[in-house]
Amino acid sequence: MDTVTLGKTGITVNKNGFGALPIQRISLEDAVALARRAYDGGITFFDTARFYTDSEEKLGAAFDGMREKVYIATKTAAQTPEELSAQLEISLRNLKTDYIDIYQFHNPSFCPKPGDGTGLYEAMEEAKRQGKIRHIGITNHRLAVAEEAVASGLYETLQFPFCYLATEKDIALVEMCRDAGMGFIAMKALSGGLIGSSAAAYAFLAQYDGVLPIWGVQRQSELEEFLSYIVNPPSLTPQIKALIEQDRRELSGEFCRGCGYCMPCPAGIEINNCARMSLLLRRSPSALQLTEEVQEKMRKIEGCLHCNQCRQRCPYGLDTPALLQKNYEDYKQVLAGKVSVG
Repeated sequence: MDTVTLGKTGITVNKNGFGALPIQRISLEDAVALARRAYDGGITFFDTARFYTDSEEKLGAAFDGMREKVYIATKTAAQTPEELSAQLEISLRNLKTDYIDIYQFHNPSFCPKPGDGTGLYEAMEEAKRQGKIRHIGITNHRLAVAEEAVASGLYETLQFPFCYLATEKDIALVEMCRDAGMGFIAMKALSGGLIGSSAAAYAFLAQYDGVLPIWGVQRQSELEEFLSYIVNPPSLTPQIKALIEQDRRELSGEFCRGCGYCMPCPAGIEINNCARMSLLLRRSPSALQLTEEVQEKMRKIEGCLHCNQCRQRCPYGLDTPALLQKNYEDYKQVLAGKVSVG
């Protein structure tokens, strides 16, 4: 069984974490059953956030009475110390616990530090002194903020997108965390659904001893795939290496990761899916993307206000309005039968 220790936190778990964002979309009963099945199968690290609607409450229900058997990480997008304290209390109630294992700043646009005038880091330290949180972490999609967080020495964990589509700079960030004794939690290990082989995704990440991937699951079948890797972890076979290289060629360059930080759109465009529709058409059953409901979502691109709010919010620096238009033109070609997809 592959295990990982999250840096100086000392938290050692199976190299499969449970990303609890998707359980927002299923019933309480199904979410509880899924989380408990994950635990029974060997997963003990669960990641959620206040931002994920009722995800915390569902994990709280799942582990009520057995809190000490799992590690729970959650996040706050608070802008003030008062808001942070209030959100922490809500998270504690939702999770039916009196402590959070790792409390993370949720994708801040800067790296909170003591004395920066916001009081946010000081509020984290106070919560830790009170025993309400055990470790301070940060999540981000911006490489510069992530690098600053590692260099600061203030954080015990970093959560950052990492998969086999990673750049050399992303890999260097993982190495920075290792050298700093900082835990690295890999989100978007399947690149928002663009990576179709969980075995290939797992095998790539298994190369990095200090990296804990968190897999976003909402179905039993998805969970069973990852649980099977606890007993039989995939390795980088020649076939998997070939698949990874093929995906790297196909997905090289600028593409939308579907993180959603560009949202909401004042024109009602579902940017995080519409801006990567061309890739979704080619990497998943096309019938799923050609329904009347999806067509209506794509038509909303015609109402783009060109306000550039999405472009300004994109942590990857993408020209989102141009990407939307490009994907819409491609989509119309597919609908007209002028372009075939697999």
